[in-house]
Amino acid sequence: MLDDFMLRAALGAIGLALACAPLGCFVVWRRMAYYGDATAHAALLGVALSLALALPLFPAVIVVALAMAAVVAGLAGRQSVDTMLGVLSHGALAAGMVAVSFVQGVRTDLSAYLFGDILSVSALDLGLIWGGAGLVAALIAWRWSALLLSTLSPEMAVADGIRPRTEQWVLNIALALVVAAGIRIVGALLVSAMLIIPAAAARPLARSPEAMVAATALIGSAAGVLGLGAAFRLDTPTGPTIVCAAVAIFAAVTTLGLTVRRRPA
Repeated sequence: MLDDFMLRAALGAIGLALACAPLGCFVVWRRMAYYGDATAHAALLGVALSLALALPLFPAVIVVALAMAAVVAGLAGRQSVDTMLGVLSHGALAAGMVAVSFVQGVRTDLSAYLFGDILSVSALDLGLIWGGAGLVAALIAWRWSALLLSTLSPEMAVADGIRPRTEQWVLNIALALVVAAGIRIVGALLVSAMLIIPAAAARPLARSPEAMVAATALIGSAAGVLGLGAAFRLDTPTGPTIVCAAVAIFAAVTTLGLTVRRRPA
């Protein structure tokens, strides 16, 4: 039983890492870290909607995440981007927590939605996580060239007949899928960390966009497995421990990079 229990948790962590890898790279390249926070925090409104209406969690979170993306797109250009995303991120988090508190019988389970509960991942959850990872991989692979050109040079993308706003919506949909899958493992507060930290750690190690995606997937998977093992041995919260493992890898890569740069030729 313990072996199956740990195996499901490890497969869930690896599935999330694979789903986050390509999307996390675009989040880093486009400097969308605050956007990831806003979408992840809005997921709590999806949780409240799911509990109040007895709906499945996965589609409810996707709907709310896409609604947040529509709000951000509608306000773009009218407000400072950082300020707008900061307001939406904290507002969505607060509104989600208040909304969940109105639903009877879930107050004691709120921490599971905030910080995840990977140790209770079921076979059905694994299907959703790996299915979401497959959808994200297919979506990004289908639009890879257009997404990359829109990221590197929106002007060149327009000249090539590509619509950057359309590609932004591709990322929005993929981000909604990842948040919906990740909230079960690391929770709404930490899922954006798993998008950003492995990609940030992989950036100095890669010489091409494709190599960075591969390195991000490896680092995210390693953080998931190492964090799971550390949480089991130290009896610490699993989701935050996984994120701490990712931070430790980022710190090691950064320290190694600084050491190499300072070494005399």
